[in-house]
Amino acid sequence: MTAPKILTPGPTDINTKTLKALSEPQTNPDIDLSFYELYKNVCGKLQRLLNTQNDVLIMAGEGILGLEAACCSLTEEGDRVLVIDNGIFGAGFADFVSLYGGTPVTFKSGYEKEVDIDSLKKFLENDHNFKYATVVHCETPSGILNPVDKICPLLKSYGIMTVVDSVSATGGDEIKVDRWKIDIALGASQKALSAPVGLTYLSISADAKAAIDSRKTPVKGFYLNLVSFKNWYENKWFPYTMPIHLINALDTALDVLFSDDYINRHKIIAEAVRAAVKSAGLKIYAQKGFSNTVTAMIIPEGADFKTIQKYILDNYNILIGSSIGYLENKVIRLGHMGENATKENMYILLKALTEALKAEGVCLKCDLHTEFLKEYEKNE
Repeated sequence: MTAPKILTPGPTDINTKTLKALSEPQTNPDIDLSFYELYKNVCGKLQRLLNTQNDVLIMAGEGILGLEAACCSLTEEGDRVLVIDNGIFGAGFADFVSLYGGTPVTFKSGYEKEVDIDSLKKFLENDHNFKYATVVHCETPSGILNPVDKICPLLKSYGIMTVVDSVSATGGDEIKVDRWKIDIALGASQKALSAPVGLTYLSISADAKAAIDSRKTPVKGFYLNLVSFKNWYENKWFPYTMPIHLINALDTALDVLFSDDYINRHKIIAEAVRAAVKSAGLKIYAQKGFSNTVTAMIIPEGADFKTIQKYILDNYNILIGSSIGYLENKVIRLGHMGENATKENMYILLKALTEALKAEGVCLKCDLHTEFLKEYEKNE
């Protein structure tokens, strides 16, 4: 059986050039000094992607590893940490903070829209004694993009460091780490970068480094300990064997991304998808703060996600996904990130979805795919 085309919000399809790089013969990354140059070069490309002069590290593990590594390395017993929560992943940071002895204090914002800056300002006026704050750039389960360009400078004005989960935003939505005063920005290989699953990367500011270096107690653990990477280039030593084949693939995936006007491509696709959904009389979960990389469409009353998913898989060999937590089987997440974010991919996905919805008895005001094409061609 032919593997299905994955049009989910990550993992995404992988470019043939990237797949070729994945299959290149590998050396021993522990002892071959040329690997340290490769790693340094790829980190430099990630600096370009993130718009930062801060040091960047690549770690072996899916994106969640980077989130936990940041909390593990920054948090000491009793540290108060502000957890900005307007979605499932935003709320989830509290678990990592607690795991390493910190005290999470949650600022809740509406789950159907971006974080409310005015409310956050008022909250901070009364309570700003935090070592750092966590925020999710794009809440993948709901397709909401948070204004980290406003959130992080606001927090920095109070001396609060920031950890930003940009796993499903970077590469599709703009991120400017230095200008936005982000202390630790996190990403992953398998989302908009369209590289294989298995790598997380993060940038670390001078303030974050100083906080980690001045800890009163040692970091709990080893694999997630960012201190373990200190002077890796000077010493030609990593705390564990690096997955050279995945880093080779990431190197090529970044070149593929940079060869394209990737932010604008994602923006045009996302806006055309949302316009098509609305024109068809369907609803988008997000009310405000729309992501370039994923759209969560509310499943119409009377329709069943599993049935829709099976129809599309059986008839088009396309795999689609719903969401998790409170949105499980209540939305369909249209993944338009990385290699998936093309006119052809979105056209066939929306054609399949149109047919599946009609088979479920849903009355549409127009066909999703034809409306998408009209909207796309307006801005192409």
